[in-house]
Amino acid sequence: MSGTETIRHKAKILVVDDDQNVRMLARQCLEAEDMVVVEASNGFEAIDAFVRERPDLVFMDVEMPGMTGLEACERIREIPQGESIPIMIVTGSDDRSSIDKGFEAGATQYKTKPVNWSLLGRDVQYMLRASSAFNSLKRQEDRLRYLAYYDPLTSLPNRRSFNEQLGRLLKRSRRHSTTAALLFIDLDHFKRINDSIGHARGDSLLVEIAKRLTMELREEDAINYFSDANAEQATEKEGATEIARLGGDEFTVVLSDVSDVSDIEKVARRILNRLSEPIALQSHNPVVTPSIGIALYPEDGKDAETLIRNADTAMYVAKAEGRACYRFYDEEMNSRAVEQLKLEEELREAMRNDELELRYQPQVNSQSGEVVSLEALVRWKHPTRGMVSPQEFIPVAESTGQIIELGEWVMNEVSRHCQYWGGLGLDAFRVCVNISPLQFNQSNLAEWVHEFLETSGLSPDRLELELTESAIMTDAETNIVKLRTLKALGLDLAVDDFGTGYSSLSYLKRFPIDTLKIDHSFVSDMDTPDGAAIVDAIVALAQTLNLRVVAEGIETESQLAYLASKSCDLLQGFYFSRPIYPEDVPALLKENFSEQIQGVLGT
Repeated sequence: MSGTETIRHKAKILVVDDDQNVRMLARQCLEAEDMVVVEASNGFEAIDAFVRERPDLVFMDVEMPGMTGLEACERIREIPQGESIPIMIVTGSDDRSSIDKGFEAGATQYKTKPVNWSLLGRDVQYMLRASSAFNSLKRQEDRLRYLAYYDPLTSLPNRRSFNEQLGRLLKRSRRHSTTAALLFIDLDHFKRINDSIGHARGDSLLVEIAKRLTMELREEDAINYFSDANAEQATEKEGATEIARLGGDEFTVVLSDVSDVSDIEKVARRILNRLSEPIALQSHNPVVTPSIGIALYPEDGKDAETLIRNADTAMYVAKAEGRACYRFYDEEMNSRAVEQLKLEEELREAMRNDELELRYQPQVNSQSGEVVSLEALVRWKHPTRGMVSPQEFIPVAESTGQIIELGEWVMNEVSRHCQYWGGLGLDAFRVCVNISPLQFNQSNLAEWVHEFLETSGLSPDRLELELTESAIMTDAETNIVKLRTLKALGLDLAVDDFGTGYSSLSYLKRFPIDTLKIDHSFVSDMDTPDGAAIVDAIVALAQTLNLRVVAEGIETESQLAYLASKSCDLLQGFYFSRPIYPEDVPALLKENFSEQIQGVLGT
């Protein structure tokens, strides 16, 4: 036989009859059809042989001592592997009642005595083909059912199975007056990460997240998913935990029979800690944190739809409050959600109706006291609300994608103001513009900036783009290329909020950046040993790498004195000036703060 040939499976037939001659005739007929025959002389032997030999078909007489063929047929059907095996029974009775009893016992087909032995082989072949076709159909149905109820990427239950199972669990909780909890999990900045590392690696990341969820909750909580056939019985099990992937980067966990809210918090913390660990994906090690919203039955919703909506609302609150955390739903969240939706609509109107303004805050050279650069800051002057804080509307712009349009508006305004200042005869100075993580993640950012410089006529050396540390570290290798492309345009690059992320020094040396900006939170904590140590380390690092270092958020003389004594290059904060209108910039540029700086230094 050649290596390319396959070995044909020979059908194995179990022949059961107390008459040795019948077994011999059956064997001769079936072996003539190239089948393998196994024999049993009674019902008890038949069951033992069935379990041991795993036959493809059973040929069995009804009338046998000890255990009849019908009883043996029933017993075989109770065995897991005997559910779908074809069974042909042989009976001397051909009345309808006897035949019905055979089918009720689980027979697939019957033959009446005397047996036509010349046709036995053909009849068995037919039953085997029919059985094969049936099993193939059943496998296809099982596959279709799997696709209907399970996510093919992660193998977790999908949205459909989640909805059905949640409904069953809530019915059970209602019946037994128990508490259930729904945890709605969304991965922070997943789209940005997915676009950065590629969708293939993004899928691998989702698979790893699903695996971590399953492993983390399997240790202490039973994880079950049940088919419709036994779903009602299954939901009677206590303490079940249901995990599902609703789609994209959305996952859910349902906890039933919760005795104490602290138990839910333990699960939420475990999920938070486990999912936040770095994920190894070839050359990438992204850190993906989850935001978790939690709603309780029956306090936060007595039906699935309400519970899902409120858990989703709590999840968005977790994102708004800094991400990488969990939040329980409360009634105030709905009003805040409505308010955020209204703010989103009004922000869209604001960009159309010229309600947004740019203000500029100076950056002062610590040696000369001169204002050498300005940071552009967006302000929203609402017709009825008054001034809306950037802390309110920037997160809304980020979450809705409006930040892209807002960022382009800022760049165009900066260009317009630079032309205005140039027309007044002012010397050129650098303007710093914040680039949001969502903007930075746009694949065409460098092309857009290049086109903007060409169209506006703004000299690139007048522009510094401020990028957050976490944004450029998401996919360091890819972002090094993107930063070099931006740098090649002739502009400066700064890392904003430095020290709040997770930069690797080896990567930092490779980034083509010009400026490190010390986050204001470190400046405000400089009266503590740890705060001062962090500031010292950042200043020393910048000096080692020949980078400018800017400290923002300076409000007091003691802060100014400390930073100036450490030779921090540029100083920024309310101590010097609040953000001012474009028309007030010329007067500000004439000021010199050297006396104030020398005064706090005591020189």
